[in-house]
Amino acid sequence: MELRGKQKSFLKSQAHHLHPIFQIGKGGLNEQMVTQIGEALEKRELIKVSLLQNTDEDARDVATILEQKLDCRVVQIIGRVLVVFKPSSKEKNQDISIAVKKV
Repeated sequence: MELRGKQKSFLKSQAHHLHPIFQIGKGGLNEQMVTQIGEALEKRELIKVSLLQNTDEDARDVATILEQKLDCRVVQIIGRVLVVFKPSSKEKNQDISIAVKKV
């Protein structure tokens, strides 16, 4: 799903009040964390992921890996925080993706 400018703006406004639920630290981004992020996206559709100062990972590299492995979209990168969006496959979890389609 490719996002248009207005859709990205809408998602940024929705993510503004969210706190990061995943922190990538010293161990870096591993397969288990990618799986957990995918599960969280299935339930929430929109999450924030932060990179701690002790990590060697780069935010853009993490964004690329997540987009490739999870087929999600990184809406925004601010410093060491990524805003990640993926429409849920379950109807009961599709609150944000339905609103995005209307924008």
